[in-house]
Amino acid sequence: MKRGMKLENPIIVALDVDSLARCRELAGVLAGKVGAFKVGPRLCVRYGADLVRELAAHAPVFVDNKYLDIPNTMESAIRATFEAGATFATVHAWAGPEALKRLAAVEAELSAQRPFQILVVTVLTSYSADTLPPHVRAVPISTQVRELADMSVSCGLQGLVCSPEEVADLRRSHPSAFLVTPGIRLPSDDKGDQKRIMGPREARELGASALVIGRPIVDAQEPVAAVERVLADLAKKGSL
Repeated sequence: MKRGMKLENPIIVALDVDSLARCRELAGVLAGKVGAFKVGPRLCVRYGADLVRELAAHAPVFVDNKYLDIPNTMESAIRATFEAGATFATVHAWAGPEALKRLAAVEAELSAQRPFQILVVTVLTSYSADTLPPHVRAVPISTQVRELADMSVSCGLQGLVCSPEEVADLRRSHPSAFLVTPGIRLPSDDKGDQKRIMGPREARELGASALVIGRPIVDAQEPVAAVERVLADLAKKGSL
């Protein structure tokens, strides 16, 4: 995956389910209608690399295990994720520059073989200013996101995860970055545990490269219709 890459369809569906049957059902009906599928620990721990390989036959797979460990362990986890067939994998910016520089070299090596990009998580969208860990509570979230993003890019990683509230600032600072934004909701959607949210069209217009959407699609009675509502919103001002 080269710098500046984009998904033709910006919707990444978070398959936040526990059942393998339900995961397969959703992948089957949404294949060709979304840009990628995201899986995290609740599926990966149960079903492992075989599930990633299976989903990769339908669409690019985003493995969202948010690795945060010593550099050697993080590198090994990224290599294993790539070998399973993932196109995207997340790590935490809090791992620091030593780990991020090492991972940038790994990303360059792996992406020369096939499309692959590491996405660096800045501050989770479930956090608000008053729910941050005590040791970082005094620093505004926007400042933390900017500083973590700047560090990640300076280490050689252009893929970043941030809330829609920070995406415009990061797009100005890093015009070539691949910016992935969770916390996407239409006005009619339940916010769930997301705090820093925005509509899909607004997020794209501010500079988001891809949009992670979970429960509004996965929990909908008609998931395909839910995707179509998001696509219709994106099409209003040519945000696709």
